[in-house]
Amino acid sequence: MNAIWHDVECAAYVADLDVWRDLAGGVAGPVLDLGCGTGRVALDLAARGHDVTGLDSDRALVEALRSRADAQGLTVATSVADVRSFELGRRFGLAISPMQVVQLLGGPDGRAKMLASVRRHLEPGGVFALAVANPFDDWSDEESLPPLPDVREQDGWVYSSTPLAVRRAGDAFVIDRRRQAVSPDGQLEEELTTITLDSLPAEALEREAAQAGFGVLPRRTVAETADYVGSDVVVLEAR
Repeated sequence: MNAIWHDVECAAYVADLDVWRDLAGGVAGPVLDLGCGTGRVALDLAARGHDVTGLDSDRALVEALRSRADAQGLTVATSVADVRSFELGRRFGLAISPMQVVQLLGGPDGRAKMLASVRRHLEPGGVFALAVANPFDDWSDEESLPPLPDVREQDGWVYSSTPLAVRRAGDAFVIDRRRQAVSPDGQLEEELTTITLDSLPAEALEREAAQAGFGVLPRRTVAETADYVGSDVVVLEAR
């Protein structure tokens, strides 16, 4: 079920693709997609001729990526591993971390481990680009997200995931969602789930990266849409 819910909540997002395409087109060498999920970005870049490796800690998501790559006649290397401690035995010209993956690591220690792991895998002068969500500072604790569900139909089932609210929890933000699945014969299954994102201004991430031995390049921006928050894309250079 993890792959289905990942697709419901993430697969339709395309606002950031131009950023990753532009970065991949401007850097020599293979691309490492961290937190690749079911392949939203990895498959897009592979279809454009890039040598892509997708890495995720969730085996079900990686298996879905492999299946989709095969179905589309694409070559995408994959690895099931934690972004904080992976060893792939090769180097990359570009590493990317879309969809706020860096904000799912539980604070500065987790981010430091991720930065160190990525730096070991980048060629000198290689680039690491990370998306961080940027609009939360203007939200109050009581503010609710628009009640518009993400919906997907598969094998006769209808899946929907509705964002309910964003609330503060210490140095993090918690996004509450209601997931509903309706079977072909009309039976309803429902659950509540939460996603916790570290509060992480782009400038704070850049300071942490500089301490880890990266140079800081100009940021990119992904504009918000009617359905998704915007992002700053922090761009780093391995030195």
